[in-house]
Amino acid sequence: MKHTPFTNIHEALGAKMHEFAGFNMPIEYSGIIDEHMTVINGVGVFDVSHMGEFWVKGPNALTFLQKVTSNNVATLPIGKAQYSCFPNEKGGIVDDFLTYHYGEDKYLLVVNAGNTQKDWDWCVKNNTEGAILENASAQMAQLAVQGPKAITTLQKLTSINLLEIPYYSFVTGEMAGVKEVIISNTGYTGAGGFELYFYPENAIKIWNAIFEAGAEFGIKPIGLGARDTLRLEMGFPLYGNDLDDTTSPIEAGLGWITKLVDGKNIIARDTLEKQKSEGVTRKLVGFELTERGIARHGYEIVNKSGEIIGVVTSGSMAPTSKKAIGMGYVKPEYSAIDTPICIRIRNKDIEAVVVKPPFRK
Repeated sequence: MKHTPFTNIHEALGAKMHEFAGFNMPIEYSGIIDEHMTVINGVGVFDVSHMGEFWVKGPNALTFLQKVTSNNVATLPIGKAQYSCFPNEKGGIVDDFLTYHYGEDKYLLVVNAGNTQKDWDWCVKNNTEGAILENASAQMAQLAVQGPKAITTLQKLTSINLLEIPYYSFVTGEMAGVKEVIISNTGYTGAGGFELYFYPENAIKIWNAIFEAGAEFGIKPIGLGARDTLRLEMGFPLYGNDLDDTTSPIEAGLGWITKLVDGKNIIARDTLEKQKSEGVTRKLVGFELTERGIARHGYEIVNKSGEIIGVVTSGSMAPTSKKAIGMGYVKPEYSAIDTPICIRIRNKDIEAVVVKPPFRK
């Protein structure tokens, strides 16, 4: 298995470790619920150094990105980030990711760890424009410092006014005495905070400084288990669960990042335009169970008559509300808010209702 610069720290802290995307990663430390609530109420730190990072540079960078990404990169100013996806030839999703406009003719794509090689191959294959591509995944480490106390914690470590970095914006500067750190007001938790990108040789110095600065707020390391419950409470889709090569961004409710503007020769444009104009045969919805039970990935969704109408893609007990929540694809006629549905759990149909995420208000 691959290791991040923090693997020895995770093991020394007694984290429950497991393979994820080829890396030896911490799943939990003090327990998923405790870690989840730490991020909601204070500040927690995620090691996300397993994520993939690609530089896209040169005079043809924008033309290339306008073809392979769903969002409109032409409207992205320097210093801003945008959520996007790679559509495949059939209109499915190769991956979802963040695009950073780092400088003139210079962009950074941050992709899911499990898809790094697949995404790299996809970009190389479709780079007929001659953009300069660099896979920098092994040369970058990343920490996500999340929660309402994240900004106060990190402000101790930098002269940059973090309050002046808007949501989905970033700066490059000094953090904890380390130069050239990308400080990004982004995250996957819905609890606020920053994602930091830096060279691996500075990893331990930055980790130690963050935990010293956050000690007064009860800062804790957070594993991938709580990362999943936090994103699910916000209704954020997870690749491999809610998104994959067969789900289109229109079906997944990501029409807002699918900009079919003039001059954007996006892959599968005809398919996506047809879905936008004519509709789709399934839609991703959120739901809450109104009876006792927990929905799991792959469970069937049925109507009141017991007919299969869809499938669960994500499900858990929400640590914040203590309700059983989930997401799944259903036929469009069952996608309206407050529509009664059932989740088939061990051959028993458990009542649920369609709700609009986020589940955590």
